Amino acid sequence: MVSVGDVAPDFTAPIANGDIDEVTLSEAVADGPVVLAFFPGAFTSVCSHEMNTFQDRLDELTEAGATLYGVSIDTPFSQNAFRDELGLEFDLVSDSGREIVDAYDISMDFEALGVPNVAKRAVFVVDEDLEVTYAWVSDDPGVEPDYDEVIDAAT
Repeated sequence: MVSVGDVAPDFTAPIANGDIDEVTLSEAVADGPVVLAFFPGAFTSVCSHEMNTFQDRLDELTEAGATLYGVSIDTPFSQNAFRDELGLEFDLVSDSGREIVDAYDISMDFEALGVPNVAKRAVFVVDEDLEVTYAWVSDDPGVEPDYDEVIDAAT
């Protein structure tokens, strides 16, 4: 699993931003720290609450010079619908091929639902040198991150 002090695995992936574009982590960090908020799946109650909470605190991250991305295995089309439903103003990274989830070693299975290889709920802060400066991973998808800790780590 990726830990504090590690070089963050770089990636290029589609983003849902109202349209569908692409983001490369190593390019995104040039503008300041990047917060990667991994969540298991769009349109679920805990994930919706988490993304709404990040939306409510988006100004704090932006003022700190950080960029927030939600990351899930959902397609960018689903993520755009999720963004619209919640009124999210930050982009969502689509990892439908599960390369990012695997690179960060945060895969889990929802066996009861028959859904394999989704992202654990996790947050990583990556600095301009691609160094991970904050890492939080939960084995319980019902547990949300400490948002104050995330804000502090991104500043």
